[in-house]
Amino acid sequence: MHLPNTLPLAGKTAVVTGSTSGIGLGIATALARAGANIVLNGFGDPAPALAQIEATGVRAAHHNADMSRPAEIEALVAFAASTFGGLDILVNNAGIQYVETIENFPIERWDQIIAINLSATFHATRAALPIMRAGGWGRVINIASVHGLVGSVGKSAYVAAKHGVIGLTKVAALETARTGVTVNAICPGWVLTPLVQKQIDALAHREAMSIEDATLKLLGEKQPSASFATVEQIGGVAAFLCSEAANEMRGAELKVDGGWLAQ
Repeated sequence: MHLPNTLPLAGKTAVVTGSTSGIGLGIATALARAGANIVLNGFGDPAPALAQIEATGVRAAHHNADMSRPAEIEALVAFAASTFGGLDILVNNAGIQYVETIENFPIERWDQIIAINLSATFHATRAALPIMRAGGWGRVINIASVHGLVGSVGKSAYVAAKHGVIGLTKVAALETARTGVTVNAICPGWVLTPLVQKQIDALAHREAMSIEDATLKLLGEKQPSASFATVEQIGGVAAFLCSEAANEMRGAELKVDGGWLAQ
């Protein structure tokens, strides 16, 4: 299938980390519908995600880089460039979560969360920027979180990492400010993904309540809309950041949080 040249991202190549499910797959799908070829990344069977992307008519590939390992992250970027002839869009989405008080937080969990949620964003951006600069155009989109701007009890590593992502976004945006490369962050609130579903299940178990009541409790504590954002909505914001309308958006933090941070 040949895509019409009217698609805004036709001929572009996007790498989306942590994209075999959840927010990452939603973003990859939105970029594919805009015409970009996609390199997926993540563990598990990539076949369903690849099929979903290829159904839009673009080319897709998968690389199973472990995002806690810098050398594998560099290999992921090199794979995208060699497979599709370049790299135009990098979406740093891969992330993990663990909830515990600071004094009881396992050291190995802290190290893993910082590695995947923060350091991987640095390593992927460092590898991708020279390719984007050479091509005269690029988009780096970091999937941060409302927790890049505020804290929550029990989430010390995640909050620290996401605050770091926001800071890194600002520095990268300044360093590329006079180029055709932009760097921005999306800050989702509650989005119903497998990661969040685990938190709902844990809350229901801990407080002996139904999944429905746990869902409402989780949303009600933070998100005034009492509704989850969707992966499609996050994907739409990412696609917007790749448009010409976003050419002068540099170092922005776009909140998709149902009013969480309006309080």
